[in-house]
Amino acid sequence: MANIPGFSMLNRERMSGVDTAWLRMEHPNNLMMIVGVMIFRDKLDFKKVAATLEQRFLTYPRFKQKAVQDPTGAWWDTDKKFDIKNHLKRVKLVAKLGGGSAVNKQDLENYVSQLASEPLDFTKPLWQFQIVENYRGGSALITRIHHCYADGIALISVMMSMTGASAEASLLTPKIAAKRPKDEMDFWTSVTKPMASVWSGAMKLTRGLVEQGLEIAKDPATMREFATKGMELAEELRKIAMMSPDSPTRFKGTLGRQKRVAWCDPLPLAEVKVIGKTLGCSINDVLLGTAAGALRDYMVKKGDNADGIEIRAVVPVNLRPIEKAHELGNQFGLVFVELPIGIEDPIERVMLVRERMQALKGSPQPIVAFVLLSAVGLGPKILQDQIGALIGRNATSVMTNVPGPQSPLFFAGREIDEIDFWVPQSGGIGMGLSILTYNGKVQFGLITDAGLVPDPESVINQFSDEFEKLVVQTLMGPYGPEFNDELARAFGGDSGSASSAAKKQTRSTRT
Repeated sequence: MANIPGFSMLNRERMSGVDTAWLRMEHPNNLMMIVGVMIFRDKLDFKKVAATLEQRFLTYPRFKQKAVQDPTGAWWDTDKKFDIKNHLKRVKLVAKLGGGSAVNKQDLENYVSQLASEPLDFTKPLWQFQIVENYRGGSALITRIHHCYADGIALISVMMSMTGASAEASLLTPKIAAKRPKDEMDFWTSVTKPMASVWSGAMKLTRGLVEQGLEIAKDPATMREFATKGMELAEELRKIAMMSPDSPTRFKGTLGRQKRVAWCDPLPLAEVKVIGKTLGCSINDVLLGTAAGALRDYMVKKGDNADGIEIRAVVPVNLRPIEKAHELGNQFGLVFVELPIGIEDPIERVMLVRERMQALKGSPQPIVAFVLLSAVGLGPKILQDQIGALIGRNATSVMTNVPGPQSPLFFAGREIDEIDFWVPQSGGIGMGLSILTYNGKVQFGLITDAGLVPDPESVINQFSDEFEKLVVQTLMGPYGPEFNDELARAFGGDSGSASSAAKKQTRSTRT
């Protein structure tokens, strides 16, 4: 290794297998970037943003490292010429639709679409912030970070570390705490708890081989569990390999280099919770069912026959223990979920999503995907390309749901009004739906291949309409006095009368 040009053991660190896999998935037609937008009603100060990045973002040493590859594998290599000026830019967009110097949502969507189609500079650390200084009288902050640095859960932690509960707190130089604050730990407990059963059942399979071997040698029961889990994983891998190709729809096809992004007005999280509680579903069930309805509406409006059609979505599942919530890197598995876009009835659609998500609980499928990505990241790239092609053949979309903080946050002295983000898609997948909850609101972001779906706003603008249909149908249903009262209170009806709330709901215009 000493003969490799530029190699220095002091500056380099071996990249993990799964992070290597995400690095090598980079393709001109599918860039492996996580793209985000923070929207501020007030204007950001460039110097304060730069100071925030210096004092908070760059406390993670990884963000001063480049991702490099050589014949020995992939490495994190410290950038000796690191300069924050290469990573923080400010721009003023041109308002293409007129109306003065401030640009509108469509102008910003067009610019974010352009950035989502442009690769990051691989000669430098793979991240960039851009301040749009003239968005609706305030500012927007566009973030691009390569997926090999971190997954969504880790990046939410990074985002939280750069914010404060007040304008003043967001400007203070943070103190290094030996222990995570209790409220932050409670937040991460809520994130990691849903996967506790999966993690506990498979954790021995993802520990170091030496530690694992010692445990098996000491405890016959562990040996039996290892053998049982090993057979389960092998069976799950067989199922993925034998999975039939996904349905041919306008959402699948040959990908190009241009991406389109869009986001819609948020839904009130409290309303989503009430609907989920009434139907006995999780928030995720309600949102995925709503997404399926929006995709169905888009197909119908394009003249396609959507009846009976189902498409698969790849859904990331967090495998990160609570004590590692703040660490960078990728620690998530994948599950395949079939979305019933062929069902018109909104409640029937949500209930079927619920049934399928319940069937996946305790499944080793996320662990299989995690171990598989780790293995192919350390193997030859041709093997990884084959696995990526398999996933792309078997799915149409990536859909991710990331829980964010439920109180307002401040960044560089300004309150964050809205947060949107878009996930990359691997292989031949051409569509990604991102859901994020923040400050009592549910934000939706959609990214598509411009050649397949050139107008993602036409899809995502259907989300509120689809949720409206679900709300009205639920309000009209016979769910019992306790639910009727709660539904009526949530949606503005008379006390004890969900039907009156439904009538009022159908007459009102909701955002």
